Amino acid sequence: MTRLAGLLLLVLAVAGLGAYVLETEPVWYERLRYPLRYEEFVTGHAENYRLEPELVAAMIYQESKFDPDARSSSGAVGLMQLLPETGQGIADRTGGDEWKPDDLLNPELNIRYGSWYLRHLLDKYGDEELALAAYNAGQGAVDGWRERGVGIQFPETRHYVHRVRELKQIYADAYPSELGLR
Repeated sequence: MTRLAGLLLLVLAVAGLGAYVLETEPVWYERLRYPLRYEEFVTGHAENYRLEPELVAAMIYQESKFDPDARSSSGAVGLMQLLPETGQGIADRTGGDEWKPDDLLNPELNIRYGSWYLRHLLDKYGDEELALAAYNAGQGAVDGWRERGVGIQFPETRHYVHRVRELKQIYADAYPSELGLR
C-alpha cells in the first residue's frame, strides 16, 4: 500500500467515525452538545402548564442556547426569547402587577412566562406545529395562513418548527431522569 493510499484510508476512517458519531449521537455526545440548565424551572413550569419538559428545554436551546442574557435583533429577551410586549401581556393576564421588561432576564420568570405563552398557543391552535409556528412567526401570521388554507409560509419558521421537534427528541433521549421522563 502506498503512503498516499494509507493516508486516504486513514482520512476516510476518521470521516466515517465522525459521521457515525454525528448520525447516532450517543447520550454523552448529546449531553455535551446540547446542555440542560435550569432544569428545576423547566420541569416545574412544564408541569404547571401541562407541557412536555423536553419541549420546553428544546425551545430554550433553540431560542437562546440557555443564555439568560440573550437578546435578538427583533428585541426578544432571555432564555425563551420573549418580546417585552408579550411579557407585559402575560403579566397583565397572570397578575404580574409590578412587572418590568428587565424581568425577562430572570431565568425563572422567563421560563414561567414562556411556558405560559406556549400553553396559550397550544390551547388556541390545538396543534404543536401551529403553536411552535406562532411562537416563532407570531399569531397574526399563523392566523392568516389558516384563513387562506395554506401551511407555514416562512422557510425560517418551517425550519424552526422542524428543529424544535428534533431537539425535543434529543432532550428526551439525553436527559430522561433530569426531565422526569423515567
